[in-house]
Amino acid sequence: MILAAAMNPETWRGIDDTIARARRGDRDALTELLAQYHHRLYRFLVRLVQDPATAEDLFQQTWLRVMQKIGSYRSGPGFDTWLFSVAHNLAIDYLRRRRDSSLDVPDETRTTPAERLVSGTPDPLEELLDSERGALLAAAIGELPAIHREVISLRFEEAMKLEQIAQVAGVPLSTVKSRLHRALESLRARVEASG
Repeated sequence: MILAAAMNPETWRGIDDTIARARRGDRDALTELLAQYHHRLYRFLVRLVQDPATAEDLFQQTWLRVMQKIGSYRSGPGFDTWLFSVAHNLAIDYLRRRRDSSLDVPDETRTTPAERLVSGTPDPLEELLDSERGALLAAAIGELPAIHREVISLRFEEAMKLEQIAQVAGVPLSTVKSRLHRALESLRARVEASG
């Protein structure tokens, strides 16, 4: 469904119109943007901070910041890149305040269970196997450092290009490439180690 919306040029034309209305102070336009990006943005924040309550707070802070700064948005990099950059900055600020350790070290104090990935297949055995694989993968992703969870989420869940991820994270493209490579290697090792 997200892919179909992304491939439809009318969707993007509608986003530009909605953003223009939001710049003029139209609250209905902000409601439309919120509805369109709610799931994706919340999922990104949960992956990054690993706490649904904190992700909800950051989600709300993100939209407050968007409402404050929508006038300064320029349609160059794309609204989703700008929106995820705002969320990224708030999440990184939160993670830095929460602990004094580096963001590229796994958080040993995480308390939330791994998100369960749901399969769409009708076969009960396949659903069980997919669920177990999904739980295993989600647990392995949850053990990664925040900067690695972020690139994995943006690349594979949000289908962002590496250049967009660099803009969101505010780092050079080469850093994004190395983080993604390290994240995938670490993820592979964790999955293999768990069986």
